[in-house]
Amino acid sequence: MPGCTLRNKNRGGPSGPPAGPGGNAPVFPFDGRIASMTQKIVFLDRETLGATVRRPGFAHEYVEYDVTAPDQVVERLKDATIAITNKIPLRADTLAQLPNLKLIAVAATGTDVIDKVAAKKQGIVVSNIRGYAFNTVPEHVVALMFALRRNLLAYAVDVQNGVWNKARQFCFFPHPIRDIAGSTMGIVGYGALGKSIAERARALGMKVIAYDAFPQEGLVDFETILRDSDVITIHAPLTDETRNMFGAAEFKKMKNSAILINTARGGLVDEAALAQALKEGEIAGAGFDVLTQEPPVNGNVLLDPTIPNLIVTPHVAWASTEAMQILADQLVDNIEAFVSGKPANVVE
Repeated sequence: MPGCTLRNKNRGGPSGPPAGPGGNAPVFPFDGRIASMTQKIVFLDRETLGATVRRPGFAHEYVEYDVTAPDQVVERLKDATIAITNKIPLRADTLAQLPNLKLIAVAATGTDVIDKVAAKKQGIVVSNIRGYAFNTVPEHVVALMFALRRNLLAYAVDVQNGVWNKARQFCFFPHPIRDIAGSTMGIVGYGALGKSIAERARALGMKVIAYDAFPQEGLVDFETILRDSDVITIHAPLTDETRNMFGAAEFKKMKNSAILINTARGGLVDEAALAQALKEGEIAGAGFDVLTQEPPVNGNVLLDPTIPNLIVTPHVAWASTEAMQILADQLVDNIEAFVSGKPANVVE
């Protein structure tokens, strides 16, 4: 049931922190007694992770909640030394009320739900998950690309509505079908995930061009991505600089036959401008796994069923069974590393 609480105490694990290099005591973000203390771990949104979360190998109390409302965060974390969150925000005003908190273990790669400046000021370490989605996200991107380039949704709807039954020929192709091989993929955000997608695109016979805010050899500028790409896939973080990086002006620069795929963050794209661009045929299609507000409790312009060649999935590109288990294992690895005095995957 939503909001249920499970508790588990584990008294196993090391009795103290290991020595650092040369036998020196390790540098902790707080008191070195941490490894011998019973840690209180609170998972705020356990329902977001469909995998087995093993219990850490040190003395701890563990509490998990399926969901946590904003007004419940402080009460649930007031005694916690370690907080686990996927998408529950922890802002400065909240953190100021949590003097016991020492680690925020984010159960995701993106950490925009955390006020990292405020956390650092309080001596709170923030860790995230890395490298778990190198198969599941690229496969989702490729699936969206094929569906959109070949207009699979439109054809499926036509068949379901009996339109094919009335055709004069054996085939029925009122919607354009475009090859993947020979087309150009533009990748915005060329980190490890972007590179993983590039490998798959090349294997499909695509030309790959890429842009990243951090210069790398062989990359192109953003204008080239807009002008030359048949498929653009976004893998950039959401920051003040990248918010709405795709808007009306950018869509006008894209090919009319181009498609846009976003499995990163909803705020990277002006959703109203995208809806208009699709309706007016400025671009040919879009596949989105993310929206500005999730879930879209107040609706969203991209949920309009009249928008042509648009696929919206409910933020599941990351969520293959295999990927979620890798994530869950790394989440606990991060917590154990922190308590041992050797924090891993720390986000500044």
